[in-house]
Amino acid sequence: MAQNGLKYGHDVFDRERYEQIRQIAAEMMTAKTGMPIEKVKTLFCGDEGYQTPKIETRAAIFKSDKILLVHEKLTDDWSLPGGWCEANLSTEENCIKEAKEESGRDVRPIKLIALQDRNKHNKPILATGIMKAFYLCKVLGGEF
Repeated sequence: MAQNGLKYGHDVFDRERYEQIRQIAAEMMTAKTGMPIEKVKTLFCGDEGYQTPKIETRAAIFKSDKILLVHEKLTDDWSLPGGWCEANLSTEENCIKEAKEESGRDVRPIKLIALQDRNKHNKPILATGIMKAFYLCKVLGGEF
């Protein structure tokens, strides 16, 4: 609410109130998580504009009855190749870019097979909204 108020509020006193709401929300998050207030502010109070979810893409690349997974170094998990959508790229273009970066494979997205709310399917639940676009992809070439 604070972020939306800061985007659309024009009255100086309303803007002060929205900044106070943002500060209180950060303090509540600090109290709940034990994270330092500055880290909470960096994670949750730096966004501007109307509050919307982030978008990421994932490439579903099949060969016979197997699916390509890549190793996520930071979390030590395995996942479909993908990542955050870049500005000025469509979700299809981003899927192509991420598949190449993460797996070395050149792909062509065939069709969108799922659009998923991350917090309804993954743990831990995050404070920010994230939508995942999954594409069925055809391998055109490249090397692992």
